[in-house]
Amino acid sequence: MSRKKILITGKSSYIGTSFIKWVSQWPDQYEVEEISVKGEEWKKHDFSGYDTVLHVAGIAHVSADPKLEDLYYKVNRDLTIEVAKKAKNDGVKQFIFMSSIIVYGDSGGINEKKIITEHTIPQPTNSYGNSKLQAEEGIKSLEDAEFKIVIIRPPMIYGKGSKGNYAKLSKAARILPVFPDIDNQRSMLYIDNLGEFIRLIIENNESGLFFPQDSEHVKTCEMVRLIAKVHEKKIRLIRVFNPLLNVMGTKVAIINKVFGNLIYEKSLSIYKEKYQIWDLRKSIELSELESA
Repeated sequence: MSRKKILITGKSSYIGTSFIKWVSQWPDQYEVEEISVKGEEWKKHDFSGYDTVLHVAGIAHVSADPKLEDLYYKVNRDLTIEVAKKAKNDGVKQFIFMSSIIVYGDSGGINEKKIITEHTIPQPTNSYGNSKLQAEEGIKSLEDAEFKIVIIRPPMIYGKGSKGNYAKLSKAARILPVFPDIDNQRSMLYIDNLGEFIRLIIENNESGLFFPQDSEHVKTCEMVRLIAKVHEKKIRLIRVFNPLLNVMGTKVAIINKVFGNLIYEKSLSIYKEKYQIWDLRKSIELSELESA
């Protein structure tokens, strides 16, 4: 059996490098390369030898600065469409685009449920989400019998070396004596579970729209408690700050990012093969012990 040849467009990305590490378990089955798509040099690269292009290049939502708006569209939308067109023209059979749950807008507030089902219509609330959605729409039209398009809308991704909110929660769990006990639910995706999902999508030569997530919805304070436990720290979960956080959540965006609600209905994330390799407890353990 010949090895699947995979090209990752977006060098040194967290998802790309983690995926390379994940499939290195099967050296006889996969050959993976990554290239930078900054500048113009990538256009000279011959894509014709690859079975799949995994496009992970993009600008994350690090700022609401309106000056960055053009850059979001230039990188997240225009570059994605350009790379997909080249992949198709060079005879690649499958193009995988990493979109985001952010196409559905912001998290629901504290005590406000936000459940995404198959009937939920995307409603991005910022240029980052909108640029991802427009990229999806731009590449869909390229699909035909010879060129399969896969769009993945993951929730928050976490694991060893991940940035963003998980890293902040991890730090908080290690230093704080107490943490707010708020009943919220969030969909999350451990990096190795994502790696296995992408591997199966490639193996099965899939096309379509996918919503992978971990098998369990996560309560933020429970995740913090598990992180603290890995580090043999004791943290008390308390409700005394909840009324204040409720009020702050209407004015401070980061409060809703941490304690708000945003989940995929579990049925949306079922796949014909098992990709949810690790449960929450083990995922936290692997993330923390590896990064300690």
